Amino acid sequence: MVEWVALGTGPRPVPQPVATPLVWAGAVAGALTVVVLLDTVVGPGRSGLTLTALCLLAAALGVCARFTAAPGTTVLCWLFLNGFAVPPVGALTWTGSRDALWLGCLLTAAVAGTTAARLAHARAAYRRLRT
Repeated sequence: MVEWVALGTGPRPVPQPVATPLVWAGAVAGALTVVVLLDTVVGPGRSGLTLTALCLLAAALGVCARFTAAPGTTVLCWLFLNGFAVPPVGALTWTGSRDALWLGCLLTAAVAGTTAARLAHARAAYRRLRT
């Protein structure tokens, strides 16, 4: 016997996060695009602007990622920032306080994006179950 049901009834599940390797691939492609675009349009040596753009990218990637993807996303964005946006281009350097601050900003952005997405999904799921 066939039972007819409406497709829109019942609780909808919370969306599953994207696989971590896919998020990291997005971080590599996005960071490369951001650094090349800003170096071409604005010019090299504008690390503050590039850091801001990469923080926005990390937050956007964090929206669809798991919390475990945040450290890898942070390091990948930092590698492109340090390697291609700061002179000497093509050489990785470590300047203690500056690079620690950059890593902290990128990690905070990635975790904030993931946290915001998880809270929004949990709140939406709660409202759907409550009504």
